[in-house]
Amino acid sequence: MNSRDLLRITSRTFAIGIERLPRVLCDATTIAYLLLRVSDYLEDNEEMETDEKVALLNLWVNILREQESVEALTSQLTGANTENPDAIVAQHSKEILLHLSSLPYEVQEIIVHHVINSTQGMARWTKQGSNVDDEKDLDDYMFEVAGRVGYLVTQLFAWYSITIRNKEKEIMPLAREFGLGLQTVNVIRGLREDFNRGWVYIPKKFLQEMGLTREQLFDPQHSEQALKVLDMMTDKAERHLRQALQYVKSLPWWLHGIRLGCIFPLMFAIRTLAVCRHNAQVFESEAKMTRNEVKKIVMDSTLWGWSNLWLDRYYQELNVVGE
Repeated sequence: MNSRDLLRITSRTFAIGIERLPRVLCDATTIAYLLLRVSDYLEDNEEMETDEKVALLNLWVNILREQESVEALTSQLTGANTENPDAIVAQHSKEILLHLSSLPYEVQEIIVHHVINSTQGMARWTKQGSNVDDEKDLDDYMFEVAGRVGYLVTQLFAWYSITIRNKEKEIMPLAREFGLGLQTVNVIRGLREDFNRGWVYIPKKFLQEMGLTREQLFDPQHSEQALKVLDMMTDKAERHLRQALQYVKSLPWWLHGIRLGCIFPLMFAIRTLAVCRHNAQVFESEAKMTRNEVKKIVMDSTLWGWSNLWLDRYYQELNVVGE
């Protein structure tokens, strides 16, 4: 199974955007994404105890530093549940690292640096547990798992394009916001699934303001207060996503493939947010866009994504339930 196949089985929606990038960026971003999926698999694994997950995340860091052989990890994953796409990716770690080694050296350095930092952050949070006291804690967690990804792709774009390189410092803060925005939407739409595995990423401060416990958030008897907590989270997500929109608009219009690689996840996120907003369903199951909505976003963005005026208008259209 090659890297592109692994990308598609782990996330069709991210694959849509990554595959629009110029070829060398497509290859680099695919490999970076898959390396991070290995980290995600180790962090989210429900079959491992906390200490084992932390140990394997640290082992993965040492493998990325070339201080350990990749077989030290893959030999422990032979019995992994292959119904989980991330487990399949983790089992193919050796092939992914071989593909990494074929990329330009500067690109390898960018990828490895950020994947190591993100993996170390995941290990720290795995050890700490879901003790999200306030919004600052949540942002710290989301930065480790997503904000650093914003830095990673921006540095890849800057390596590829001198125009982006010249504004790299200016857009780096927006890259962080982009990552936080996507991850806040992930937290919202995955509320029930996370709760079922013992994690709640809603800041305790938000719950306390509404007089709720973590368990009561999912109790229909407390739906009115729960929806107010949800409103706090959707408002937070939109604050980040508005900065993400500025990030996309800062990218040169003539680098249409790079813009599309960012427009797709942004527009998917804002549409998903609209579906989730003040929607009690998110406490029962994952709320999603329809396939037709995904197809329409891809088609419309491909035609008009070069225009910043259109991006502003389309963002607003998708941000309304029922559009």
